Amino acid sequence: MLKIWGRTNSTNVKKALWAAEEVGVPYENIPAGGAHGVVSDPSYRAMNPNGLVPTLEDKDLVLWESNTIVRYVAAQYGQSTLYVDDAATRAKSERWMDWATSTLAGPFRDLFWNQVRVSPEERDDAAMEKGLQACSKLFAIVDTTLASQPYLSGSKFGIGDIPVGCFAYAWFEMAIERPDHPHLESWYERLKSRPAYQKTVMTALT
Repeated sequence: MLKIWGRTNSTNVKKALWAAEEVGVPYENIPAGGAHGVVSDPSYRAMNPNGLVPTLEDKDLVLWESNTIVRYVAAQYGQSTLYVDDAATRAKSERWMDWATSTLAGPFRDLFWNQVRVSPEERDDAAMEKGLQACSKLFAIVDTTLASQPYLSGSKFGIGDIPVGCFAYAWFEMAIERPDHPHLESWYERLKSRPAYQKTVMTALT
């Protein structure tokens, strides 16, 4: 059984849990990070020197970095579901994973943190608005791609949909004014029909 360390309200932890659910591999989620602590413990730092979540244990293998964990779970346990043999198709899917981390995560953090995580008295309205405008433009890129294919991974759901899909849930559930992105919205509706998404991603925003 896999062990996935991390708090379930973390976007990065949701990626790992969602991937495990999609491939049907048994796993144990061990709360860590945030109010749970643990990540500063020497035993945890021995696994993950960054003191962040998630961390995955699979027998003697220990992995950190959420996108790496998703790739591993797909390759090791998702040969008939998430993994794609063709290198070009797989690369076009995986680029969305890296884009989510390198491009979307920063402005989304400014928006989400100020909208959800802090009190109205502590809120940085300027940072929140800047994050909202940046995310609106970035999700427009996603919308354009989804105009010509049902999933970011291509014709079928795959690992390329997982990181952006985790952000998309918060994007659509936050009390914000969003521009009209019809293809993004249709894709989000398809994700919401997946039991693994419902279980691991569609949880209370905290």
